[in-house]
Amino acid sequence: MSSVTLCIPARLASTRLPRKVLLDLGGKPVVQRVWERARQVRQAARVVLLTDSEEVATVARGFGAEVMMTDPACPSGTARMASVMDRLDGDFFLNVQGDEPFIAPDLLDALISRWKETGCPLVTAVSRIGDAGRLLATSVVKVVRAENGEAIYFSRSPVPHLRGVDPSEWTARRDYWAHVGVYGYDRATLAAYPRLGATELEAAESLEQLRFLAHGMTFQTVVTGYHPVAIDTPEDLEAARKMV
Repeated sequence: MSSVTLCIPARLASTRLPRKVLLDLGGKPVVQRVWERARQVRQAARVVLLTDSEEVATVARGFGAEVMMTDPACPSGTARMASVMDRLDGDFFLNVQGDEPFIAPDLLDALISRWKETGCPLVTAVSRIGDAGRLLATSVVKVVRAENGEAIYFSRSPVPHLRGVDPSEWTARRDYWAHVGVYGYDRATLAAYPRLGATELEAAESLEQLRFLAHGMTFQTVVTGYHPVAIDTPEDLEAARKMV
């Protein structure tokens, strides 16, 4: 029977909002809110918090989390997970960012189910884009999907282009999809990550997931109504506190 491990990479350093994973959110640190959501995922056998900060580790152990220390040089959550593969059990691994306090447990279970159904090496989530403003925003990563749900490409540009149609009308003419940054990897794919060289596409768009596509790997997608609540500024934090 397949087993699933859910990982929460959490670093203390943050350029836009310092120490955000430990900031108070309704009486609990942000990362504890993430961990509590992750613990509700029915198909995950294990939840592990990965950090390079002793302070984060101490706080996390205090609220009951299993913690693994990782190298501060890890450039991404995926790299952080790959670096401890020899200490992680499981056939499938979920990557949930340590600053996603409202992540939906049902979405994470849906990612696991999609992997079980398709055997795809990589799984991620998408949500429908309903207005031209979000479609044109470079901060919103767009996903082009094949008929079978696989991701063909990720871009900061509005793709696909509708020839002869004003961009303000594009979302009324067809479905456009935004990337929701949660990932699932099978064991072989995650273990191979350190050997995948950086690619031109990844550098051009500044999107880590393009490294996998450029090396011929495939993402399956799950459609969700969940929209990430980014906590990148003091204003974001205040908005999140009101939501709590």
